[in-house]
Amino acid sequence: MFDPATTALLRAVLDEVCENVSRTETGARTHVASKILEAATRGDTSPDQLKQVGRQALSQAPTMWR
Repeated sequence: MFDPATTALLRAVLDEVCENVSRTETGARTHVASKILEAATRGDTSPDQLKQVGRQALSQAPTMWR
């Protein structure tokens, strides 16, 4: 679906946005990842745009995910 460079960017953005979220919190990471993927699918592939989308998704997640 995405080229290797875009895939690496998406992974890096997810890791940065979720840096304070435990890797065992798969629900939170999945929620953020899905929102980042939605944005990328719409053509938003700027790192800043993707980080903004990811942070917004994380802030709207239930408090146990923060």
